Amino acid sequence: MATETKSYKIQNIVATTSLEKPIPLTKLARTQPNTEYNPETFPGLVLRIKEPKSAVLVFSSGNLVCTGTKSIAQVKKVIQTVIKQLKKINVNITTTPKITVQNIVASGTINLKLNLNFLALQMENTEYEPEQFPGLVYKLIEPNATFLLFSNGKLVCTGTKNKQQLEYSMDQLLKNVKVILKDYKK
Repeated sequence: MATETKSYKIQNIVATTSLEKPIPLTKLARTQPNTEYNPETFPGLVLRIKEPKSAVLVFSSGNLVCTGTKSIAQVKKVIQTVIKQLKKINVNITTTPKITVQNIVASGTINLKLNLNFLALQMENTEYEPEQFPGLVYKLIEPNATFLLFSNGKLVCTGTKNKQQLEYSMDQLLKNVKVILKDYKK
């Protein structure tokens, strides 16, 4: 059997923080060109950041949800950009925001051809409806992660909150798949 390797690339990090100050969303929407604010349909304001490309949901409570970044360093940079924009409307943030990663989405490969029908029958916590979607959904319980697996070995992983969990989840996936495939080849 060829050596199985895994590789992945972080595609998106969803992180939250609180600026611990109320934010005047209407004023922010009126003065900043990179915003979308429709309080009738959604209570938050969407602030689009060009570099690094991301979107931040800003709530009047001062809570932020940052999406679209690919690293914690980028999350920090985006939040600093938001703080600078708030300063322009005289909202001065004096605390250092505590960032909490809610979810990491990564894409990757385990360099194995996968028989998804066999895996769906042999592995627990799977969903596979090939008529509706070509990928198998596999839920790992510990750590909490959900994988989309494709027959060519490509995958998407979601649900982890840091790089260690992501690495460990990928290792667990590879180990679990190899155990099943060993039985398949007999």
